[in-house]
Amino acid sequence: MAGLRTVRRGFSDPRVQRSVSRILRENVLCAISTVTGDRRAHIHTAYFAYSADFEFYFLSDANSVHSRNVERNPSMAMAIFRSAQVWGRPDRGIQLFGTCRPANEDDAVRAERVYGRRFPAYLRYIRSTRGGDRRMGAQLRSYRFYRFVPRTVKILDEAEFGGGVFILAAVRSRKTSR
Repeated sequence: MAGLRTVRRGFSDPRVQRSVSRILRENVLCAISTVTGDRRAHIHTAYFAYSADFEFYFLSDANSVHSRNVERNPSMAMAIFRSAQVWGRPDRGIQLFGTCRPANEDDAVRAERVYGRRFPAYLRYIRSTRGGDRRMGAQLRSYRFYRFVPRTVKILDEAEFGGGVFILAAVRSRKTSR
């Protein structure tokens, strides 16, 4: 593993954009890391959606540990990767570091649109008036959206950048973290 190295690139670099887009398209689950009130790490998995402005949205119960953590300390990290990768073959994944907050009213409208585009069944459930779908919709409506805005992305895309090369890029969001 002596060949591991980290290279800084601009987030607007076409290869960085291509790699990040491919990884996000290929994956729907993420691991979310938050910090507890007693400064301990906590991890959670969630389905995520993302906007063209590089904002990430996920749904969660406001009373969950990670949601309460975000209320106290908005610092968050997210890892996105395919778990079925084979060791020794070219790997691909990203780590994102930034801030997360409960979506405000405007963000929640945007989040629902972005999330529904990525997961059409979500919209079917929340709009349904029939039996089991209606019950699932009620459960989903009881959750709230969270908005994660990364400041830094760390990419491992060995097919694109070579074996053991991590690309580190600062993200300049078009929207500020609210």
